[in-house]
Amino acid sequence: MPSSPSPSSSVQRARQSLADRLRELRQAAELSGTDLAAAVGWHKSKVSRIEKAVQPVTQADIRAWCDACNAQEQADDLTASLRAAEGGYVEWRRLEPTGLRKLQESYVPLYEQTRWMRVYQPHVIPGLFQTAGYARALLGAITEFRNIPNDVEAAVEARLGRRRVLTTGGHTFVFLIEQCVLDYRIGEPEVMADQLRHLLQDMSLPSVSVGIIPADAPRPMWATEGFTVYDTSQVQIELLTANVTVSVPSELNTYFKAFDELSALAVYGSAARELVAASLRALGAD
Repeated sequence: MPSSPSPSSSVQRARQSLADRLRELRQAAELSGTDLAAAVGWHKSKVSRIEKAVQPVTQADIRAWCDACNAQEQADDLTASLRAAEGGYVEWRRLEPTGLRKLQESYVPLYEQTRWMRVYQPHVIPGLFQTAGYARALLGAITEFRNIPNDVEAAVEARLGRRRVLTTGGHTFVFLIEQCVLDYRIGEPEVMADQLRHLLQDMSLPSVSVGIIPADAPRPMWATEGFTVYDTSQVQIELLTANVTVSVPSELNTYFKAFDELSALAVYGSAARELVAASLRALGAD
């Protein structure tokens, strides 16, 4: 199977793209690297390091660069690109210094402002569908693995609180779940059975469409990393080590295409519900 590009590499490409734009401004101004460094009071090697994306650039650097190149009108756009690159790849250890509760709460404004959310999940039941027992087992495992402060009960409460967006109106949700997710044992069997029953209930919500990709479906589109699409403005990918946000139009279009192709592999309605019911029966539940 083809492999998906690393989201962290896309962040580096964004940084290099910014560096390339800065170099183009210098060249358009007919300044050498030495000239630009002298104009802003830098060591001459700093210009070369910035243009090679070896040295991180700051907002102050960008404004000084634009001033030296007489391109002040470019500064706001370039600093916006910098913020996008800086926020594109954030390690979990930076997001979870006190545990998981604050991270769960931080998603609420984004969920509330999103009108159309698309979620592809190849590993676990999507967070908006999770029961307290399932969330407790999952968040507990994450807490132990990442060796972070244990605030699991508060994090579970915060995660369940986000569910209100499913029923508050004005939102549309499309979920794609790989069939294997239904059989992965997160928590004890009774926890998993309760979660599957809950999933069946949520599949009936008017705001929700759920597709399940059968394990035996022919795969012209391979399973990728899990991702969430927020309207058409950004995609978030949860890696083992970091949260990645994609906002570059060309990369967004790649994720939109992937979601469409994965959607074509899924079954819906009664066929999807039967797959959930089959997993319930395998647990000795119904």
